Amino acid sequence: MANDFQLNFGALRSAMQLTLHTHHASRIWHGRAQAEGRAGIIGLNGYVSIMSKMKRGAEQDDPYSDWWMLRIEDKLADTKTRLQALREQIDQVLANVPPALTLGENLNIQPVKLPLFVGAQLGFMAVYLLADYDDLARRLILAHHTALIDRSTLERWLNEGAHQLRSLFSLAQQYKYSGTQRDDFAANNAAARAAREKFGELPQDILEGTRRSRFAPPIVRRTPLSAGQARVQSSAATTEPPAASGGTAAADQSAPSDEDARA
Repeated sequence: MANDFQLNFGALRSAMQLTLHTHHASRIWHGRAQAEGRAGIIGLNGYVSIMSKMKRGAEQDDPYSDWWMLRIEDKLADTKTRLQALREQIDQVLANVPPALTLGENLNIQPVKLPLFVGAQLGFMAVYLLADYDDLARRLILAHHTALIDRSTLERWLNEGAHQLRSLFSLAQQYKYSGTQRDDFAANNAAARAAREKFGELPQDILEGTRRSRFAPPIVRRTPLSAGQARVQSSAATTEPPAASGGTAAADQSAPSDEDARA
């Protein structure tokens, strides 16, 4: 007997949370709000939100969003390599512990647990890097506590790791949605010309869609507007991609105490 009913499935969800043990990593998550005489610093939660917008832009066939996804993917790989180099330096330091001495894991007795709602793979990749940095910070603090490194070395390496992550977030902050599609560039219409003037030229393989990020979403083309001229005028001012299958990041605003610095 044929089924005469339709199955309506909802979206898949998985509960996720990030556990941080150091206030150094927590500061990178939260960033810093802008204040008088002090510039704001974007945090991981802000970066994740930008990645969701970038993914939606790529879904809408915006070639600039595809180009930005490739740039961020390259920056993520570079940041991972630099953090790995720092980890190797720390490994060499901790290898100087005498065989008779056993050092256990340096864990916060009350770590902060941040619920994750991440809608883009490039967002998750940065979450992994922050978790790596938190682990590096714990090991650096342990090395300082056990007299394997001095205070200046501790601070220099902590700042070096934090700088790599903030450099990634700062690059992502430059992303803007162009409001154009590849068809605009094929037709070389006013929207494409305005985008080129504002955002610069794109490589030909990006315009053709033959080179995209390995995490680029399938393209969902919008139907052309009947009032084409209105679309042309509005596209240059558009900075937000149309709502689609994106996601946001949210986190508990609590932070670990400074006791972790004295672990």
